[in-house]
This record gives sequence, structure tokens and C-alpha cells, in this order.
Amino acid sequence: MWHFISEQISECIQQDFNYDDILQIKVGDGHHAFKMSSKDQAFFVKTNKKIYLPNFAAEAEGLTHLSSTQLFKVPKVICTGMVSDHSFLVLEHIPINEGDEQSWYSFGQALANLHKVHTQAMYGWQEDNYIGLTPQANTWQKKWSVFFAEQRIGFVLQLLAEKGHSLGNIDNVVTSVKTLLASHHPTSSMLHGDLWQGNTGFFNEQPLLYDPAFYFGDRETDLAMTELFGRFPDSFYQGYDDTWPIDQGYQFRKPIYQLYHILNHALLFGGQYIDSAKITLKNLDTT
Repeated sequence: MWHFISEQISECIQQDFNYDDILQIKVGDGHHAFKMSSKDQAFFVKTNKKIYLPNFAAEAEGLTHLSSTQLFKVPKVICTGMVSDHSFLVLEHIPINEGDEQSWYSFGQALANLHKVHTQAMYGWQEDNYIGLTPQANTWQKKWSVFFAEQRIGFVLQLLAEKGHSLGNIDNVVTSVKTLLASHHPTSSMLHGDLWQGNTGFFNEQPLLYDPAFYFGDRETDLAMTELFGRFPDSFYQGYDDTWPIDQGYQFRKPIYQLYHILNHALLFGGQYIDSAKITLKNLDTT
């Protein structure tokens, strides 16, 4: 497998790449990850069963679109493919640093500017993709309340029900979410889609993004995710707010947007996330 991948890398970079070390790296998205290196070069390689090739293709697509804004350091996509019973994604290997107060302020500014990329009038994306290993529906929709209620909350509730986890009447929950968001008509922003600290970092003080669940939607969904699994540093929010002030209604909508990620974690990991999802649904009075 590794010899084939090295040949694919060589073909894509148009120079010989002969690896002499493979180091496994722990990642949290359900794939296996490795640093594949030679004396002069290194690449980040994700692998999984061959059925996950669409996941890798979608990730590569999202990275390419984020990179096009030139607002963040984003790993360059080298190639994707299959070998034997495995699929793989090869990216530029980037040494990741921790950020200080100023670099997190700059991160907030960069995210606000990313969210100002309004190249789509509707919400969604040109194709469905994934958030982690979970399918993510992205059919274009004119109304944000309908998009989020049906293609985020309703969709994952249905996936949970298919696994035997019924968290309430899906139609009732979807209707409630539509009602809660009915008066909110946000600009359609370019989103990372899975923005927690595990998918961020810094390279030479430049903000870094990877592992996107890319689509166009309400910018507040990215912000809500930053506050769910370990809040970003305060300077990040200051940088964001100084660049594009956060709407006062965000605090009302935040738990609605966080519900999507709680439901996804319930689907992926079960356990305490099932309980958290039930509590959130009850607090939102969606059942």
C-alpha cells in the first residue's frame, strides 16, 4: 500500500518521493492517520476502508474551497485514491503550533472575513458531504429555517432512529426548529462546518484550518461550535466581533445550532451524548 501511495505522491508533485519513515498519528475523526516522510519531505496521509473514499474526496473539496480564500493556512491536497481494500487522502504535512492571545485575535478576524464570502444566495452546497464519518445533507434551500431544521436536525434524528435511538417525534422536532428560526434570515456564508479546536491550529502564527464539513449557511453555526467542546480563547471572539459584530440574537440561536453537533456525537459515540441530546431537546421545548 505505502509503495503505491508514494508513487501517487511522486506523480502529483512531479518529483520522486521515496519514503523512509511512517509514523502513525492519533486523530479523532474515525480514520487512521500517518506522517509519511523522506529525508527532505513529509506528507500527512489518512487511510480507511475503501468505502470511505467519498469521505476523503469531500474533505479534499472542502479544503480546496477554504484555501481559495487565502485567509487561512490550509493543507494542500496532494491526492486521493484507492489501493487494495483501502482508500486514502494525502495532504501537505504542516507542523502545528499553539496560538497566543494575538494569534487567536487574528484567527477571529480571519474567520469573520471567511464568513463574509457570500458567493451563494441559497443555503447548502453543490453536493452532500460528511461531518466526521456522518453523512451531511446539503441540498440547496432558500429558507434557512427549513434548511437547518430538515437537513441538519431532522436528518441526524432519522439516522439516530435507524440505529435504535428515538429521541422524540422527528416531525414535531423539525417543525419546532423551523418555528424557532423562522424570523432569522442570515446571509449565506462560507462555513468550515466542524469548527472545534481539534480542527484548528497555527503555522508560524498564521491561523490554520483542516477537517472541514464545508457548506454555505449561517455564520453563527461556526461560532456556536467553537463554544461547545471547549470554548476558544476570548481574544478569538474579540477579533471576530471587531471585524463583523455578532448579532444579539446569537445567544438565543446558539443552543439550537449546538444541538446538531450534540446529535452527531450521540450518533457516533452514544452514551452520555444521548443523554445530552435529550436534555437539549427538552430545554428547547422541541419535543
